[in-house]
Amino acid sequence: MAKKKKKKPMLSPSAQLGMIALLIPIAITVYVFAFFAWKELQTLPIFEDLAQQKAIEEIQQNFDMEIPEQYIPVYVAAEEKYGVPWTLLAAHHRVETRFSSMKSLVSPAGAEGHMQFMPCTFVGWQHPSCSGLGKGDISKAELINPVTIKKYGGFGVDANGDGIADPYDIEDAIFSAANYLSKNGAANGDVKEAVYQYNHSDEYVEEVLYYFNLYNDYHDELKEAVVLNKEK
Repeated sequence: MAKKKKKKPMLSPSAQLGMIALLIPIAITVYVFAFFAWKELQTLPIFEDLAQQKAIEEIQQNFDMEIPEQYIPVYVAAEEKYGVPWTLLAAHHRVETRFSSMKSLVSPAGAEGHMQFMPCTFVGWQHPSCSGLGKGDISKAELINPVTIKKYGGFGVDANGDGIADPYDIEDAIFSAANYLSKNGAANGDVKEAVYQYNHSDEYVEEVLYYFNLYNDYHDELKEAVVLNKEK
């Protein structure tokens, strides 16, 4: 039986080495091009948005209850106006109404709205009906009237410029809380005293400060990620 002839390689060893030497720089060039193309793609808005959203989700995992993203820009705007850390406002909101997720925004004592203001604190203790715990005999028209609030020295704020200061409006409520906390020392760094003035309970102060310190660890990162997303 005749022996099969071995096929000669199409390329000699030296030619193969030459081909490899030629392909290496081509492969490197393709890799570098792909790398920079990917980097360029990551600068597109959709990739930036995804990265920011992932950063927000990773931070929120550290909390027992997520801070609703739609409220953070409102906290931040109030911080900028009153000098009260937005994380303190978030902590109050978490403790008072679990970020407005409670079925009723009226407490058994008569505190009202997203941030649980007693009517006399919102309108002002100079109102003739105000005494005791501060429920007073204040009509709805008086409660939301900025002129009445100014007259009686209250803390209610018309944050969105619609002509009323409403404790059931999220912007008005948060700005009113910031106004109160600011005038009671929070803007000057006396956070504990300001929280105590909001509610004269050591247990309350401890709970608010717990969330404040927790959120404050991510003050800048969460603020930047959420506000940048909103601006887009």
